[in-house]
Amino acid sequence: MDKMKDKKQNKRINGGHRLLFFCILCLFGLYVAVSYAEEQPQREQSKTKVILLHTDNLTYDQYRHPGAQILTGNVQFQHDGVLMYCDSACFYEATNSFDAFGHVKMVQGDTLDLVGDMLLYNGLDQLARVRYNVVLTHRESKLYTDSLDYDRLYELGYFFEGGKLVDKDNVLTSDWGQYSPPTRQAVFNYNVKLENPKFTLISDTLNYNTLTSMAEIVGPSNIDSGDNHIYSESGFYNTQTEEAILLDRSIVTNKGRKMVGDSLYYDSKSGVGEGFRNVVYTDEVNKNMLTGNYCYYNDSTGYSMATDSAVAIDYSQRDTMYMHADTFKVYTFYMDTDSMYREVRGYYKVRSYRMDVQSVCDSLVFDSRDTCITMYRDPIVWNGGQQVLGEVIKVYLNDSTIDRIHVIDQTLSVERIDSVHYNQVAGKEMTSYFRDGEMYETWVNGNVYVDYYMFDDDSLMIGLNYTETTELKLFMKDRKMEKIWMPASTGVIYPIVMIPPNRLYLSNFAWFDYIRPLNKDDIFVWRPKKSGTELKASYKHKAPLQSLDQIKKK
Repeated sequence: MDKMKDKKQNKRINGGHRLLFFCILCLFGLYVAVSYAEEQPQREQSKTKVILLHTDNLTYDQYRHPGAQILTGNVQFQHDGVLMYCDSACFYEATNSFDAFGHVKMVQGDTLDLVGDMLLYNGLDQLARVRYNVVLTHRESKLYTDSLDYDRLYELGYFFEGGKLVDKDNVLTSDWGQYSPPTRQAVFNYNVKLENPKFTLISDTLNYNTLTSMAEIVGPSNIDSGDNHIYSESGFYNTQTEEAILLDRSIVTNKGRKMVGDSLYYDSKSGVGEGFRNVVYTDEVNKNMLTGNYCYYNDSTGYSMATDSAVAIDYSQRDTMYMHADTFKVYTFYMDTDSMYREVRGYYKVRSYRMDVQSVCDSLVFDSRDTCITMYRDPIVWNGGQQVLGEVIKVYLNDSTIDRIHVIDQTLSVERIDSVHYNQVAGKEMTSYFRDGEMYETWVNGNVYVDYYMFDDDSLMIGLNYTETTELKLFMKDRKMEKIWMPASTGVIYPIVMIPPNRLYLSNFAWFDYIRPLNKDDIFVWRPKKSGTELKASYKHKAPLQSLDQIKKK
C-alpha cells in the first residue's frame, strides 16, 4: 500500500512539474510575441475612403455575400489618386475593401499600370493582391507573373510563384522577386536568369535597376558572353555597356586566359581587364602567369602588364621559372595569325629562379620565336657552380632546359672549385652550349684570358694553366675538361705551390654568390653589386667629334 501511495504521489509531483514547465513555455512564447510585435513598426492605415465611381448594376445578396455591394458592368473605383477598373466586384464599404474580377486594371498616374484577372484590395492597408495573368507596367519595363502583391504604402510589388521582368534588351526570370517603381530597383531570388542577346547571367540572387541597367551581383553568379566568362559573388555588371566591377576574388576567363583578383574591372566589348590586389593572370595556352598587385590585359591586342610585386611565372618547361621585376609587359605581334609571337619585357631589378638556372639584371626581353631571354645592364647567369657575366647575355631555352648562353662584351665565365680556386675565362664574346643541363662546349673570341686548374688522375689539384690567346674552344665531359683548342697562344703553367698571388684571379674576376637568387621567394630581395664591381659600359663605334667638312676648313 505504501509503495502504491508513493507512486501516486510521484505522478502528482511529476504532473505538476510538467504543468509548471508548460506554463513557463507559454509565458515565454507570449513574451517573445509581444516583444516582436513591439519591435515591428506600426503600419499606417489610410483614412481615406475607397470611392465607387461607376457600375452598370448594383445589387445585394446578404446570404451569399453579407455586407457587400455586388457590382457588375464597367466597375470603377478610386482611392488616393489611383483608379481601378474591373468587370465585376464585391464592395465592402464598411471595411474599405473590395474583391474585383475580370479585366482588372489599376492605374497610378501615367507611369504605372497593373492588370490581372482578379484583385483583392484592402483600402485600409493600401495593399493590392492581383492574381492570374498579372502584368505590371512601369515606364519601359514590364513584370509578368501569376501572383503579385503590390503595397501602395511602400510602393513595392513582389511576386512569389515565379516572375519575368522585361526591360530594354534584358529578360530576367526568377522564382521570387520584388520591384520598386520609385527607385526602379528589382530584387530577384532563386533560379535567377538574366538573358540578353549578347550575354547570359545565371545567379541565385541579383539586384537590378531598370533606370541604370545595372545588375548588382550579391551571390554566386556566372556571366557568359561569347568566349568571355565571369564568375563573381559580389560586384556590378552594366548590361548596356557590358562593363563589370567585380569584388571578392572574382574570376574572368577568355580563350584560355584567366584573371583573379581582390577586385577586377572588365569590359567585354573591348576585352580590357584590370585587376587590383593579389592578382593572378594565367595564360593556360602558353603556360605562363603574371602576378602582382596591379595587372592589365587587352584580349583584342594580346597586351598585358603587371606591376607592384610583379612576378612572371613560366611553367611551359619541365621546371617552372619564377621571375620578379618592378614591371612586366607582354606584347603580342601578328595577333591570331600563323606568324603570331610574344615578347615579355621586364623592367628594373629583375631576378629569376629556376632549378637549373638563376639570373639577375636590370631589364630583359623574352622572345617566344626563339625562346631567347636577352638580359641588359650588369646581367649575371648561374648554372650549378658556373657563373657567367657580361654587358649583354642571351639565354636560349629548349623544351626542358638551357640550350645555350651567348655573352656579349666584357665576358667573364667563372667556375667555383673551392673558396679560393676558380676556373676563369675572359674575352670579348662567349657562347656556351648545354646538353641535359650540363655544359659540354664553350667558344670564346677576342682577347681571351684563361685561368684553368689542372688535376691528376686521383682528382688532386696539381697546377694552374694561365693562357692568353685570340680564340678558345673548351670541350667538357661529365663536368670535366676533355679537350682545349686554340690558335697561337702564350701562357704559363704554375705548380700548385708556386702560383703567384696575382695569377689566382684574372683582372676582371668577380664572384657574386651574395647576389644569386636562392629560391623562388628570394627573387623579391634585391641585392645590388658592391660598389666598384659594376661593369663600365664599353663604347664602340662612337661618332667622331668632328665632321669631314670641319677638318677640311682647318
